[in-house]
This record gives sequence, C-alpha cells and structure tokens, in this order.
Amino acid sequence: MRDVEIRGEMIRLGQLLKLAGLADSGAEAKLMLEDGDVTVNGEPEERRGRQLHRGDVVTLAGEPPVRVA
Repeated sequence: MRDVEIRGEMIRLGQLLKLAGLADSGAEAKLMLEDGDVTVNGEPEERRGRQLHRGDVVTLAGEPPVRVA
C-alpha cells in the first residue's frame, strides 16, 4: 500500500487518482470510474467528486492500493 499526502482535510476522488499518478487527466479518471475499476474502502465507487479523508483506501484494478495520508 502506498500513502498519498494531501494538504487539506479532504480531496476529491478524481483529484486523488491524478495526484497518485493513476490517471493522467480528469477524463481518464471519469472513464475508470464508469468502468467500475475503482473501489473506496472496499466498496465500488463511480462518483469522481466523492470526498476522501485521511485513512481512506482507494484501489484501482491491477494497481496497488493507495491510502489518503
């Protein structure tokens, strides 16, 4: 598992995917979410605007999990 540091109290899922290097753009993040490739804390997630807080774990199919830190 890899930790990704955020500056504020929360980050949106689409922003985290880009910050972690899992998506090159917001459009790519949107496609990943629509395809059902992303889970947050073990639950499938399709909303790019989902708010994430420290401790949340995001998994993209075929990639190691990322934890918000």
